[in-house]
Amino acid sequence: MSTDSQAVQSPTSQPAAGQAVPDKPVLEGLEDKWSQRWADQGTYAFVRPESREQVYSIDTPPPTVSGSLHVGHVFSYTHTDVVARYQRMTGKHVFYPMGWDDNGLPTERRVQNYYGVRCDPSIPYDPDFTPPAKPDPKKQVPISRRNFIELCHELTGVDEKVFEDLWRKVGLSVDWTELYTTIGDESQRIAQLAFLRNLQRGEAYLSEAPTMWDVTFQTAVAQAELEAREYAGAYHRIGFALPEGSQADPELFADGKVWIETTRPELLPAVCALIAHPDDERYQHLFGTTVTSPVFGVQIPVLAHSAAEKDKGAGIAMCCTFGDLTDVIWWRELQLPMRTVINRDGRLTRETPEWLTDASFYDEQMAGKTTFSARAAIVEKLAATGDMAGEPKPTQRMANFYEKGDKPLEIVSTRQWYIANGGRDEQLRETMLARGEELAWTPEHMRHRYSNWVNGLNGDWLISRQRFFGVPFPVWYRLDAEGEPDTENPIVADEASLPVDPASQCPPGFEESQRGQAGGFIGDPDVMDTWATSSLSPQIVCGWQRDEELWKLTFPMDVAPQAHDIIRTWLFSRVVRAQLENGCLPWRRATISGFVTDPDRKKMSKSKGNVVVPTEILDKFGADAVRWRAAMARPGMDSPFDESQMKVGRRLAMKVLNASKFVLGMSTAGAGVEAISNPLDLALLQGLARVVEQATEAFERFDYTSALEATETFFWAFCDDYLETVKERAYGSQGEAEAASAQAALRTALDVMLRLFAPFLPFVTEEVWSWFAEGSVHHAAWPTVAELPSGGDALLLEDLAVVLAALRGAKSAAKVSMKTEVVRAEFSGTGEVLERLKGCEADLRAVGRITGEVLWAESDAETAVAVELASPEA
Repeated sequence: MSTDSQAVQSPTSQPAAGQAVPDKPVLEGLEDKWSQRWADQGTYAFVRPESREQVYSIDTPPPTVSGSLHVGHVFSYTHTDVVARYQRMTGKHVFYPMGWDDNGLPTERRVQNYYGVRCDPSIPYDPDFTPPAKPDPKKQVPISRRNFIELCHELTGVDEKVFEDLWRKVGLSVDWTELYTTIGDESQRIAQLAFLRNLQRGEAYLSEAPTMWDVTFQTAVAQAELEAREYAGAYHRIGFALPEGSQADPELFADGKVWIETTRPELLPAVCALIAHPDDERYQHLFGTTVTSPVFGVQIPVLAHSAAEKDKGAGIAMCCTFGDLTDVIWWRELQLPMRTVINRDGRLTRETPEWLTDASFYDEQMAGKTTFSARAAIVEKLAATGDMAGEPKPTQRMANFYEKGDKPLEIVSTRQWYIANGGRDEQLRETMLARGEELAWTPEHMRHRYSNWVNGLNGDWLISRQRFFGVPFPVWYRLDAEGEPDTENPIVADEASLPVDPASQCPPGFEESQRGQAGGFIGDPDVMDTWATSSLSPQIVCGWQRDEELWKLTFPMDVAPQAHDIIRTWLFSRVVRAQLENGCLPWRRATISGFVTDPDRKKMSKSKGNVVVPTEILDKFGADAVRWRAAMARPGMDSPFDESQMKVGRRLAMKVLNASKFVLGMSTAGAGVEAISNPLDLALLQGLARVVEQATEAFERFDYTSALEATETFFWAFCDDYLETVKERAYGSQGEAEAASAQAALRTALDVMLRLFAPFLPFVTEEVWSWFAEGSVHHAAWPTVAELPSGGDALLLEDLAVVLAALRGAKSAAKVSMKTEVVRAEFSGTGEVLERLKGCEADLRAVGRITGEVLWAESDAETAVAVELASPEA
């Protein structure tokens, strides 16, 4: 695509060429100046081209606004922006939207603590409600669901403004006119529409099933949200009585009992089987028989299953409904009875379990108790009856936690909404694995995290949550004559009516007076998991079922940047939704960022107190310095953070300002590249052509770090060696033709280097560009090798660096000024090196202050310079 087609993206031009170069350029104030000007001029607005091939579209991660950003976020979002800026300069119309993930549990918790309130759906709406003047998180005021949601919207609006200001300061070139929120009307419409279509095709379904449950947040938890952590517990050795007349080995089955070891004795009332491995000889004669549970006297079958571990504990375990996920597998595959005793609130049921032969102890000591209290009670009872051998043995066991929770999850039986994801459908699983292979990955090894996750799925995607601030399920249920809901035949909303809120809107054919009444209806009380909405981010931003032209121009998207810890959640869920709805991948490539760690390579977290606040380093060092450090973190690699590194980036940004001022001060815009004839000038641009080639190839591999390294290395050599060497010639010391050659080379090199640096240092490059060029550097064409003159020998730049180091070293060793004259200089080296250096003898004399004889001595040794310095003045 030509650069002309890209130029239409800039609605207005920036300052005309020739803007005065400041006497003392500074970095301070550049972020405010240029972010405001970019916003006013729509510099990064997406202008629709004619074809999909002209577009580069990015599925930007919507940050959770109820949290706080740390330097790791700044790094990863900068990585995406660097790529976006590069693609824009290659002529692409970059579709780069931003979103806020503002619904779900994190927002609810923040609102509860910030305002000192809690949601109680039974309370009526108060249009005049005002939050407490002095909120007390420990004494939260109950308010209606509608009042609570209004506060959620209010607080997220404040948080979103803070986030936007930060991203603008970082210099993200997103199109802020394409901003969306995961709780906004359009996002709700898309989420509900996709759900209804999943339901129509049988991909979404309502099911009563064992569910991972967080008793603190009172909500179901999906497999992708689980986090295994060590948890203090104790093994209890509990005996189940063998049947009378058993011929069991008395040494193995002491006191006529089968001894099991468990960390959860409070689930003894929920035991439905004892299970051992089918090959375990110790229990062969017991398979198919029953034993009697202590205290409760229930007949328990002894069964075989290959998931039992012969070398763990006693080799035989009690299966309860449900203690862990293995219990779920045994319950399902062995078709065991459901004997649930733990409620959603984490307490044991107050109703007497009907299967208990002797329920007296349960009723008196366990009913309604927390699992902790119930455990203490049953352990004391077992010790008293002799059904527990020895004392409990402390241990650290692995338990499943909700990633945001602090108590182990329980498994309870609940009715929840699911979407098929391959966890229970082998054909769909294979399709999802194939999509992972089809997707391009940066870095490549991250592909394995995706396939490992898909292969490890043990169930479909649970998408319902028992919360308030989220996208409602667009369904209602009829109530029968007894007021019970008919969940088998939900009433679904019409697509044209979306978005809907079943809690405040009626289904077709009903009136509000029938809500909750026998023969009437109720709305589905749950909301969708936040991932169920953000999994549709490509559909939301690309205009699915809203803007057909935009959809065809931007979907499937080009790239999905994100961190590696959410491959199993956000990345996989988007692939699922696109496969089910569109039959394809949602994007062509996934680029994965690593974590930013502290200097000890520990992941940053608030609990560890090692988080770096982005505003602090941005204010201290400037955005370009922070972006430079971010770009030095390679794709997928964790990067230790050290504040001192920002100083290096700031030094580079300042050098760009000062070197550019120097170049523009010694050159004019008159001569073009045709005026470049001096061997050193041609060598410079030949070396620069190599850098352009290296940087371009690196960007095409999404290796932005190598692109930056190549550019920066050349820039410092340009400043330290070339600038110093040619400045006198540029001022006319060798005549007009030589001055024109130097000036044209300087201007050309500056122009190209600014464009190479532009994706990384957007503020300082835009500032310098405005001193001598029209428009924005970020709409200038990415440099090409073809625009640079050929014929130079880049090796001359390396030769120059060697001899300058030798000249400077000689003066430094003599402890004299660099301006000290050299009365005799002998250059030695191979014939090829000397031949190259002879072509710039005049420049060498100028930069080295060589006033006397210059000798050239051919040698097979490394290049060297021997000098005789002028005697100090008396």
